[in-house]
Amino acid sequence: MLAMTLQQQLDELYQTESRRVQATLIRLLGDFELAEEAMQEAFFAALHQWPEEGLPDNPTAWLIRTGQRRGIDQIRKRQTARKYQHLADAEEAFDPEQDHDAISDDMLRLIFTCCHPSLTQEAQLALTLREMCGLTTEQVASALLQKTTTVAQRIVRAKNKIRAAGIPYEVPERKELPERLGSVLKVVYLMFNEGYSGSDGEQVVKVDLAEEAIRLAGQLADLLPDSEVCGLLALMLFHDARKAARQDDHGDLITLEDQDRSLWDAEQIAIGRQWLNRAAAATPAGPYTLQAAIAAAHAESGDADHTDWHQIVALYEALYQQIPSPVIALNRAVAVAMRDGPATGLALLDQLESQKAIQAYYLYHAARADLHRRLGNHKEAISAYERALALTQQGPEQRFLNRRLSQLSSPQL
Repeated sequence: MLAMTLQQQLDELYQTESRRVQATLIRLLGDFELAEEAMQEAFFAALHQWPEEGLPDNPTAWLIRTGQRRGIDQIRKRQTARKYQHLADAEEAFDPEQDHDAISDDMLRLIFTCCHPSLTQEAQLALTLREMCGLTTEQVASALLQKTTTVAQRIVRAKNKIRAAGIPYEVPERKELPERLGSVLKVVYLMFNEGYSGSDGEQVVKVDLAEEAIRLAGQLADLLPDSEVCGLLALMLFHDARKAARQDDHGDLITLEDQDRSLWDAEQIAIGRQWLNRAAAATPAGPYTLQAAIAAAHAESGDADHTDWHQIVALYEALYQQIPSPVIALNRAVAVAMRDGPATGLALLDQLESQKAIQAYYLYHAARADLHRRLGNHKEAISAYERALALTQQGPEQRFLNRRLSQLSSPQL
C-alpha cells in the first residue's frame, strides 16, 4: 500500500514538476539532451528508492540533485578533467533552499534561452514547446501546423546552435527583452493552448500545463508590463475560468453553447477583466489584447443566446488585419455564421479550401461539419465529421464527433 501511495505521488510529481526539474537541470548541466536523460534517470531512481527510504522532505530538490549527479557522472566519462572539476564545484554550490527562487524562475529562463534572436522564430517555437512543455515532436508539429520531420530537424539544429554558440541560460537585460518578447509570448500562448485543449489523451484540459502558462505570464507581467503581456494574461484567465464546465462527469466534451455558466469562475473572470483593461489602455490594441476582448465577450455573457456576435465579428476582423492566418480566418467564419447564419459562414470556410495547412487541422473540418449539420446537409456534414475524426487524437473530441455522426446517421423520426 505504501509503495502504491508513493507511486501515485511520483506520477503526480512527474506531471507537475518534470518541466521545472528539466529546466533547472539544463541550467546546471548546460546541455539539453543530457538534462532530459538525467531527469528521466532521477525519476527512475526515485521509483526504486522512495518505496524503501520514504518520500523526501523536498521531492523536487531531491530529483534535481539526483539528476545533476547522474548528469555529471556522464560528463566525467566524456569530458576533460578541467571540465569535470568545474562541474564538481557547481555540484557543491547547489543548495535547494538557496536556489528555491532560481528553480521557480528556471522555466522563464529556458524560454528566453530558446527564444534567442540568433535562432529563427520557427526554431524558437519548436524547441521551446518540445523542451519546456514536454510536448512530443508530433504534438509540436500539430500546434504549428507543420510536418513532423520539419519540426524534428529544427529542434536538433536549434539545440546544436545553442551549444555551439554558448548562448547564455539567463533572462536577458531589460533593453534586450523587447526583441524576444514576441516569441516568448507565442510560446506561452501555445503552451496554454495545449493545456486548455489537449491535442491527445482523455482530458480536455491539462490543468497543470495551463496553470504553468498562466504563472509564466504573471512572471512576464512583473518583468515587463507590456500591453500585450497583459492581454495574453487576460486571454488565458478568461479561457481558464471555464475549465470546470468543459467536460462532464463521464469525461465527455461540452461545447461552449451548452456549458453550465454557473460553473465558470466569476472571480477569475473579474481578474481577467482587470488585466484586459490595462492592456486596452495602449492603442492600437495588439493581437493578444484583441483575442482577450473576444474571450471577454464570451466570458461575460449571461448565456449563449445573449452573446454579442456583432462585437466578436468586429474584433475578429481587426485581428485578421494584423494576423491574416487561416486559423484566424476559420474563427472569424464561425463567428460570422453565428451572427449571419450558417450559410454565410460556410461560404467563408469554402474560401479556405486552398490553404494546405488548414486541411490538416481537424477543427476546420469540424466547423464545416457543424455548419452543414445546421443547414440540414447531412451527407456533407457526415463527410466533414469523418475527416475531422481522422485528424484528432483527443478522446473526448473523438467521442463528441462520433456522437454527432451517430445522430446524423440515425433514421429521422
